[in-house]
Amino acid sequence: MADHSNLRDPFREARQKDGVLQCPFQGETMPMLLRHADVREAAKDWQTYSSDAPFRVPIPSEEEVRTMRQLPIETNPPEHTDYRAIVEPFFLRAKQPEVIGKVEALIGAMLSQALGRESIEIVQEFALPVQSRALTYLLNVPESEADTWIGWGIHVFKVSGGEFKKGIVLEDYLHAQLDRAEANLGEDLFSALVTATYRGRRLTREEMMGFGNLIFAGGRDTIIHSISSIIAYLGQNPAALDYLRQDPRRIVHAGEEFFRVFMPLTHIGRVCPVDTSIQGMPVKAGGRVSLAWSSANFDETVFDEPEDIRLHRKPNPHLSFGFGPHLCLGAPHARLIVRSLLEALTGRVERITVLEAKQHIEHEARYERANGYDSLRAAFKAR
Repeated sequence: MADHSNLRDPFREARQKDGVLQCPFQGETMPMLLRHADVREAAKDWQTYSSDAPFRVPIPSEEEVRTMRQLPIETNPPEHTDYRAIVEPFFLRAKQPEVIGKVEALIGAMLSQALGRESIEIVQEFALPVQSRALTYLLNVPESEADTWIGWGIHVFKVSGGEFKKGIVLEDYLHAQLDRAEANLGEDLFSALVTATYRGRRLTREEMMGFGNLIFAGGRDTIIHSISSIIAYLGQNPAALDYLRQDPRRIVHAGEEFFRVFMPLTHIGRVCPVDTSIQGMPVKAGGRVSLAWSSANFDETVFDEPEDIRLHRKPNPHLSFGFGPHLCLGAPHARLIVRSLLEALTGRVERITVLEAKQHIEHEARYERANGYDSLRAAFKAR
């Protein structure tokens, strides 16, 4: 079985030498900021590194796969602050006892299914259903909606061949849900969007779609990659499962270390409104810069022996949920899922055996990075 652990941190040499790596994406060469301090500073400095750039915050950019600005991520303060306040209450549901109980029960039920089978494919048959069903609890919609979302597969914007497509399926779905909410208001996210006000006016349909687009595209493969990476690691390192089992209080720190090491989003884009110099490299007005969260998470000036997975690591100032005003809305939800997963695994599983693993490798012009799994088959042995 191939071990791509050496591909977790492909930026080490460039980070230590220059702190920046020039890399082409879609024909546009941009500097990638690699050091923890530089990434944090850029994430706070929205005047120099702007998010007010529809379609261009993700890397690669998404002009070809959606038709509206994602909200609130593709805006700057103070607009960002006002947009974010509209949906934040739904993401904070992850801290409510009722939602916590539902997520714990969901993962328990999924684990029971896995224990009842000889083996299970983790990405499609475990991680995707967990991510999709848990999202229904956040959005306060019927859990049956998850069946539709599961049908979309891992990537909302990709077809089976890996090619990008317009997010027509997602956009059609969002329009239908917003139409339903307008005709019959409830307590769900879509009803909140159709009744929300932004600076004294109702949201436009395009703004509502921008929120929906980010919610379904932004937290999807990130959660799925996190779940599959953790299960693979515990299967390949059985002592780690024993370590967590000995003292469940270790689970919170372990979760943060997994978020640091298995950062599912390599980087994010920012646009420079005026000519800017990045570590001596010029960026013309309108040009993009990459904030490489995954490199910052391995900065040896911040993390002692960063390539080691230390489940007791503390402090752990990783940037896996971003930094500054754009700190990830879904962070409490992601933490709840990972904590619940680790609690269930340590309580009910004696051993995880990885039978087949195909890691997902990002192939770019200047680096290759292991990031989650395209497929992962494992067997669970009950305690």
